[in-house]
Amino acid sequence: MSTSGAQAGDFPGDTALTAQRCAAQLLCGAPARTAEEVTGRLLAVQAQDPRGARLAVRARSAGLSAADIDAALGRRALLVSWLNRGTLHLVRTEDYWWLHPLTVPQLQSGNTRRLAQEGVPPDDADRAVHVVREALAADGPRTRAQLRERVAAAGVRTEGQALVHILVLASLRGLIVRGPMSGRDQAFALVSDWLGKPPRPRPREAALGELARRYLAGHAPASDRDLAKWAGIGLREARLGLAGCDARQRPDGLAELPGQPPAGALPPPRLLGAFDPLLLGWVSRDAVVGPHRHIVTVNGLFRPFALAAGRAVATWTFAGGQVGLAPFAPLDPQTAAALQADAADVARFLGAPGAAGG
Repeated sequence: MSTSGAQAGDFPGDTALTAQRCAAQLLCGAPARTAEEVTGRLLAVQAQDPRGARLAVRARSAGLSAADIDAALGRRALLVSWLNRGTLHLVRTEDYWWLHPLTVPQLQSGNTRRLAQEGVPPDDADRAVHVVREALAADGPRTRAQLRERVAAAGVRTEGQALVHILVLASLRGLIVRGPMSGRDQAFALVSDWLGKPPRPRPREAALGELARRYLAGHAPASDRDLAKWAGIGLREARLGLAGCDARQRPDGLAELPGQPPAGALPPPRLLGAFDPLLLGWVSRDAVVGPHRHIVTVNGLFRPFALAAGRAVATWTFAGGQVGLAPFAPLDPQTAAALQADAADVARFLGAPGAAGG
């Protein structure tokens, strides 16, 4: 069934591969029951767009609301921190402890360069991190606006992106994470206070094996280059990880875990949020976005989009408590009806006034 009006040849790859990846991503099959289950399967959900991270959980679960994700943050089951690729990610607290030392050391030089570009010399950066640490130790979780006041009062530049990269530095040093919600903002918390005593560190080789195993559980079939790009590690380490998790190589050269089920049906039509994991887990996303790549992804931004028959068929917005759909081509009635029903669930999930169950 064609849902986008594009020719089949416009979308490279095969349907079976997309179907298997969608199953690994929990986009088809039995839905998850908790936010922790979704996050555990995907390992890390890109979260610089907070609504997008919550919508990623919605699309892979049943019966949850955005408030359930916020509650999981509040009870310390989930947190957000700068991890893979130097981007904010939603992870389970238990996975933070080994993902942080595995994926952040290579981010240090980039952070130092960005601080210099923002006019924050090393001594000022160290002083700002100390101020942040003392503020959180004294007062508990604080929002970015609250920390900005403290850092500025210490005479350190906070304009532009300076404060963001100061907070990144404190995060890379293992001092802070984004923890509970404070109104509509997520507050930063001191790791030692919020998470307690860290577990025994894992040897790096063992951590790489766990990284590869968990990545494949939520993304297979995939290649060593896919893993390296997603995690922000070197290709050599990606290969070590795959070797350490006993991944099975398929005839097409892609890797999967032993016993992973074969491809099934493609997921039903569904609305996916900004920066959805389905577009971020592999080197190429062409099998999903096809000729619409420059509409779905623009200048590093990944727009919310509608998925049907394993392909992007529209972008969408959410304003005034309603979904506005912008199809790339006319949708068949069955697909349009399914997306309309999913739009109602988006409104319910986000707690829009007047939404059923909202």
